[in-house]
Amino acid sequence: MRIIFFGTPDFAVLSLRALIEAGETVVSVVSQPDRVKGRGRALSQPPVKEYALSQGIPVVQPAVIRSQGFFDELDSMRPDMIVVVAYGRVLPPLILGLPPKGCINVHASLLPKYRGAAPIQWALVRGEAKTGVTTMLMDEGLDTGDILLVEETEVLPQDNALTLGERLAEMGARLLVSTIRGIENGSVQPVSQSGDSSYAPVIKKEDGRIDWSLPASSISNLIRGMYPWPGAFTYINGERTTIIKAAVIAEDTGGLPGSICKMTGSLLHVATGKGILSVLEVKPDGRKLMSGAAFGRGRRLKEGALFENQ
Repeated sequence: MRIIFFGTPDFAVLSLRALIEAGETVVSVVSQPDRVKGRGRALSQPPVKEYALSQGIPVVQPAVIRSQGFFDELDSMRPDMIVVVAYGRVLPPLILGLPPKGCINVHASLLPKYRGAAPIQWALVRGEAKTGVTTMLMDEGLDTGDILLVEETEVLPQDNALTLGERLAEMGARLLVSTIRGIENGSVQPVSQSGDSSYAPVIKKEDGRIDWSLPASSISNLIRGMYPWPGAFTYINGERTTIIKAAVIAEDTGGLPGSICKMTGSLLHVATGKGILSVLEVKPDGRKLMSGAAFGRGRRLKEGALFENQ
């Protein structure tokens, strides 16, 4: 089967690799344009592009996908199927109707829950006990197409968006190959989505701001969901600090939300709207990763000192 693969980040690399290892003919890869990254503002290639080029697969990086010229370029490749994994743009109807076997998407949630750009992060932030991967036949809606295959996984207490994303990427790669095999032999048939839907919008930097009036469990979920980007952040004495890891240690109240209720040589406990949060690892802006206790000692914090939303 002749396949055009649309994808951009690390999450999509495993699916592209799985297609190649399964013997599918990937005639081209479409990825987002190169971006400047880091303090040096160096131009950086998307991970999918890097991998595709290493495999000798031509890469297209259109600045605009809703153009006749781009459609004609795709049409000239004579694809049987288009596969989309975390590409980052919504495909127009003209492209959706191009391949005779349709456009297949690998989405990191149990649809119809968490349609949108950041399903992994929002599933963690909202405290889901399970999530998974869905392959679907794309339509003009935002992740509203008919479901092909689904695989579930438990959200582990230690999971963050990085570790959960890695696990779902592996699941998605396996499920994609199974989906294509099922389409080829007729064992996989599209089924309409059913159940309550929810939306997972693009993550913005401000989404990482900690509101200490929330319960400790909600703040812990935010910390997990916002790692590694943008990070769950707070301020103390005007210094912005990202909390990397924390644990809920009590469900009862411990004082004014955001206040340090215990500060010892090895512990930094903060009161929340409901419960107490043990701050285990932090990264102050411009500083290295350190333990919460080391952060407190270095700044001579005392019990009663206040973390602020600012």
